Formats: sequence, C-alpha cells, structure tokens
Amino acid sequence: MSLITALKVSLTFAQKEIFRKIGLQVEPGDRFGLVGPNGSGKTTLLRLLMGEILPDSGEVRVAKGTRIGYLPQDVQEILSGPLLQSVLASAPGRVGLERELRAVERSLKDVSQKQEQTRLAGRLAEIHNHLSHLDMQFPIHEAEKILLGLGFQTSDFVRPVSSLSGGWKMRAALTSLLYQKPDLFLLDEPTNHLDIPAVRWLEQFLQDFDGAMILVSHDREFLNRQIHRIISLEPEGMRAYGGNYDFYMKAREEGKKALEAKARGQDQKIKEARKFIERFRAKASKARQAQSKIKLVKKMNLVETRRTEKTMRFSFPEVPRSGREVVSIKGVSKGFGEKLLYKDLNMTVLRGERIAIIGPNGCGKTTLLRMVAGEIEPDDGQIALGHGVNMSYFAQHHSEMLDPRKTVIQEIYQVVPHETIGFVRGVCGAFLFSGEDVDGVTGTLSGGERARVSLAKLLVKPGNLMVMDEPTNHLDISSSETLIDALAEYEGTLLFVSHNQSFINRLATKTWDITGRQIVEYPGNLDEYYDHLLREEIIQDETKKGSEKEFDRKMLYPDNGVEKAQDRKRRNKKELKRDRAEKRRLLRETLKPIIDELEHLEGRIAEQESRQKDLENALADPEVFKYGEKSTPLINEYHDVKEELETLILKWEQCQDQLESTRDKLDL
Repeated sequence: MSLITALKVSLTFAQKEIFRKIGLQVEPGDRFGLVGPNGSGKTTLLRLLMGEILPDSGEVRVAKGTRIGYLPQDVQEILSGPLLQSVLASAPGRVGLERELRAVERSLKDVSQKQEQTRLAGRLAEIHNHLSHLDMQFPIHEAEKILLGLGFQTSDFVRPVSSLSGGWKMRAALTSLLYQKPDLFLLDEPTNHLDIPAVRWLEQFLQDFDGAMILVSHDREFLNRQIHRIISLEPEGMRAYGGNYDFYMKAREEGKKALEAKARGQDQKIKEARKFIERFRAKASKARQAQSKIKLVKKMNLVETRRTEKTMRFSFPEVPRSGREVVSIKGVSKGFGEKLLYKDLNMTVLRGERIAIIGPNGCGKTTLLRMVAGEIEPDDGQIALGHGVNMSYFAQHHSEMLDPRKTVIQEIYQVVPHETIGFVRGVCGAFLFSGEDVDGVTGTLSGGERARVSLAKLLVKPGNLMVMDEPTNHLDISSSETLIDALAEYEGTLLFVSHNQSFINRLATKTWDITGRQIVEYPGNLDEYYDHLLREEIIQDETKKGSEKEFDRKMLYPDNGVEKAQDRKRRNKKELKRDRAEKRRLLRETLKPIIDELEHLEGRIAEQESRQKDLENALADPEVFKYGEKSTPLINEYHDVKEELETLILKWEQCQDQLESTRDKLDL
C-alpha cells in the first residue's frame, strides 16, 4: 500500500505553471532523489506532499496512520525549552499524553465520588502505560546518540533551544526529526549547515534507516549513496528514472539521443511522403496512394525532443603565476573571549595546492579563512601572502552583502567597470540571468539566485588565490557540478571550506583537519583522509588487542621473568600459526558469499548486455517502426532490459565496494 500518492496535481504561482497534472506514488522503503534546477519546484513539491500548500487541482492522498517527517531548508522555531528535553518531547503523542496526565492528576485531586475516582485512576494507569511504551520505543539514549552524532556536546543538552544559532537550531530540528523515526522522510538539503563529521554521521544514519525517503541534495556523492530512484523536474515536466544520480544522468543523455534519432527518422519519413505527394498527386494511377500519404502525415504524432535545460556555464580565464609560497601562517593564535581557537599555528600554502579545511562547527574554519582574507587580524603571529599573489574571497555572508536596491547587472558591472555592457551581460547569461532577469533587483532574488550573483562577481575577475567558504550552499546539484568542473580547470591555488563531499573529493589535493587548536595536514582528498583514519583505527585496535593478549598470557602463565627464550619463541610460532589459520577461516566465511554474489551479478549483467545489444540492432532497422505491433514490444522490452541492467550494475558496484571495504578491514 502506498504511503503517499499525488494524483494529477497542478499548481500555478504568480501566473507561472509549476506543475501540470503530475503523479507520484511513494511505497514503503522507496528512496527517491528529487533533482531539478533552482526554481523548478523541488521545495514546492515537498510542501505539497506535506500538506503545507494545496494544489489548484488534483489531490494528495496520505495513507491512514502514515507519519511524515519534513525538514525544510529554512527551519522555523519548532522546538522550545532545554535541548534534550525538547527532542524527547517530540516523540509522537508524548506531549498530548503528558498534558492529559496533568489534567487527570488535577481532576483526581478535586473529585470526591468513588466511582469517578476509580475511572480516573484507571485512565491514569493507561496513560502511564502508554508513556512507558513510548519510553521503550523512543529511549532517551537514542536522542542523546543523535545529538552527539550531529555535533552537540553533552553540556549542550540543558541549553535552551532559543539560545542556539540558526545553524544549530537546524541541527536540533534534524535531531527531532530523526528521533521520531517517521515512515517517510522529506529532506530538503539536510546537509546545509552541517560540518563534514556530521555529514558523515548523517549519511550512515540514513543508510540504516529502513523507511521511505525523498531527498533533495546538491552533494552528488551523498545523493548517490542514499537513493535508488530519481524524480527529475525537467522543462517537459516531471519524470522518474531508476538508479542513482549517476545512472539518471546517463539515462537522460541516452534518452535524449534516442529521441533525437527518432525525430530525425520521422522527419525523413515526412519529407519522403511529401515528396511522393507532390510528385504523384496529379497522376490518376497514384492519386489514391498520394491521399493515403497525406492522411498518414496528418495523423502522425510528431516526436518532441528534450528541451535543453538552462545550466550555469563558465570557465576561468588564465590567471598570472604567483610565487611558490602563496600563504605563510606563522605563530598564529586566535580566540574570542574565553574560547581559544588556535595557538601557535604554523602552516604554509604552496602554489597550485587545493586545500580543503575540515573540522566540527565552531572549531574555527571560517575564522581561518577570514584571517587569510584580511577581514580579521590574529591575536598573535602573522599571516602573509606571497610574491605576486592576488586573492579572491567568497564568504558565506557575501550573498547577504549584495545591495538589495541594485540590479543583477549593476552588481556584476561594478567589479569590472572597464568592460563593456555586452561582456557583463554575457557573464550574467552564463550564471542563468538573461533578458529581463538582469534588470531585477537583488533584494527580490532567492537564496540560490543571490549565491549565483556572488559567484559571478567573484569569478568574473578571479585572483590566482581563491579563498572560498561553502561556495555550493544554495546551489542546485547541476550548478554545483558546473562549479566543480570549472574549478578543476582553474590554474591558481585554492583554499576552501565545504561540507559537499563531491566538491572536496573532486578538488582537494590536501586536507587540513582542525583539531585541538592546531591543524593536522593529510595528503589527498576526503576519501583518502577517511582511509587514513580507518587504517589508524585498525592499528590502534590491533595494538590494544595485542596488549590485552599479552596481559592475559602473563596472568595465566606467570613466569616471574624466568621464562626461557626458546619457550617464548615456540609459543610465538604457535600463536602465529593460529592467527594465520583464523585469518584464512575469516577470509572464507566473510568473502566467499560476496564473491559468489559478484559472479552471479556479472553473469546476469553479461546476459542483459547481450540482449540489449540485440534489441539495439533490431531497433536500428527503420522497417521495424513501420508497424506498431513490431516496434512497441521491442521498445518496451528495451526499456525493461535497460532498467534491469542499471539495477544490476548498481548492485554490482555496491557489492564490489563491500568486497573492497571488507578486505581493507581484514587487512587482506
């Protein structure tokens, strides 16, 4: 039974049609990724499903008893009181039960009739029973675990939610949502305002969640690992695809090419038919055939090719070469009040490096970028830019610093006043502002549109050092990918903070982890950093186990220091043989099922690829499309085979990842 169903839903805002007779069904366990450019209606669709707004026509049906958890991008004040207590109170039905409990207790004090006292006492017992059941279903340790996973400290548990900053209020709301364990999550950019450790924790939590989910995210890797179907809001309307975001991109491109080929074939048929009509219309012997051709052309449903989506498009101009040492950080200390962020920090940024700065919120990532950019001064020490360094700085608050009275074109033009209006209009177009859009004031723009204006101002005149603080915030996934592609070709030096895992993995050559008022530097990107941490974890575990084994041996076989060296050598050999035998057994038991599954999947993939090739060859024959009874079954089978192949490949990749990670953990 479907959890939620949208039937022929249409919606119009400000004379702009957002949805036209769209349909959607969400079954238990479904995991959808919702994608589309900014302004296409992703947030609107989530609000429709949640019931916050009503459609102009059609209906949204929610199955009886279905609990939906919705996390909007902009969190309102939904929690109050101490943090932990407010999360516990969000358990479904708890507030109502506690309110009724207090009312029954008051009534019990006032009532004197024995019969009424008995009834109230019975109800009191029922309420306590329901509350006990809630405590078992929604235990306090689960709320504490989620709060800690999302970056809160135990000292925060008693803090009033009203005292938290906007980003931490969002985390509190997310904690409440995760704690409630709804049947369906509607998550609109849940990683906004999270740091990398919290993103990593949330990713694992959602992977373990067995309910349904519709997820909006601009982080390609995060999205890929969470979902197995895509809902795409495209210029032609809403479409659904099997597989993750990578499969969607491939399928959409293949579908576009197939439609274009079909349209070309149809155009050719129409041209040939018209040629025949013009040539033989006047001949009596061919008149009937000519009339048949005319009717055929009139009845023919023209193939509509996909409209090209508007996407950001730009590339960086060549930047001047700087000296080898780009940024020098020497003896830097910085704090705010009693909170010390850095003490005697010494780091160097070299030409061409792309450094990702990670760490929990509040550790000083933005502060470090602001000190490098010269917005604030360190308390002690010095930060200096190297020879020939010209810096561009993108701050989180830059979009808020746009003049709300200025137009888009005025904001960008003031950065390059020596350029022509034509050049500036071209830049605006590259960032999806064209026609009348460029004359709209920035005060009326959405968060994503303001972010694009700020990026355009930065990138229209880039320096050879780019300092960027969360540049993908408020961008849709397509715009985020375009920015990543452009920065991958950028020839300068990059120092950045981002919670977007795709952004870090595609760009970083080094990772700076802020910990204990210092920075620990690791070579490589985020994945390589995690691999390093995992290896350290394994080494620590093995060292700990070795120490425990040695302690146990000494307790069992105390030799008071007189054990012979020969006996110790013999015992070590036996332990080594035992360890090797145990490792071989573990290898067989753990890896064999995974390898068997891989071989099975490879066989099925080979079968489906062979069948897909046969179908492609059959569909390449124009004669097939002359008769619907021939082409329709082949097209349907082709789509079925393609969907199954995508599913099989996704399973194979997941299985391969499982094999590799298991081998790494076993150190094989």
